[in-house]
Amino acid sequence: MGKNVNNLKITLSAMVILAFLIMPLASNGQAGKANFSGTWALNAEKSTFGQGQGQPPQGQGRGGPGGGNFVAKQEANLLTVERTMGDRTVISKYTLDGKESVNSTGRGESKSVATWSTDGKALTIVTTRSFERDGQTVQMKSTEVWTLTGPTTLSIVNTSTSREGQERKRTMVYDKK
Repeated sequence: MGKNVNNLKITLSAMVILAFLIMPLASNGQAGKANFSGTWALNAEKSTFGQGQGQPPQGQGRGGPGGGNFVAKQEANLLTVERTMGDRTVISKYTLDGKESVNSTGRGESKSVATWSTDGKALTIVTTRSFERDGQTVQMKSTEVWTLTGPTTLSIVNTSTSREGQERKRTMVYDKK
């Protein structure tokens, strides 16, 4: 009986030690992946906006769509992006497991799927936005590829299609504050 109790104690001890070793890996499914958390400021001089070098398209200045400063918070399996545009703040949340995320905007709903590159260094977010315009439902699709190009530099390459079917590609470069 004493031998069985000792074996049980050893087995339980080994399980507890193993649990403490595995727990940090299990609690952070993003281990080894880029972390985009931080306060990011648009560096217009290093960015390209598709309609001329270094200048955002008209109406899309520092707080415009896809540009401007923002705060990102990445934890566990969620990326939260908070952008302040004028007097309003827009918060978008993306799950980082390849499942669809739904965000509401003042103009309608957007559905996004975020997936990691195989090396975990780039995050691709494909978004479809639906909204009403002149009594018709309009859908626009965009793809953003987020990459840390340095310890304090983030590059977001945004490819979108206009209502007229023209593809627009912009590269926004951000500096971490």
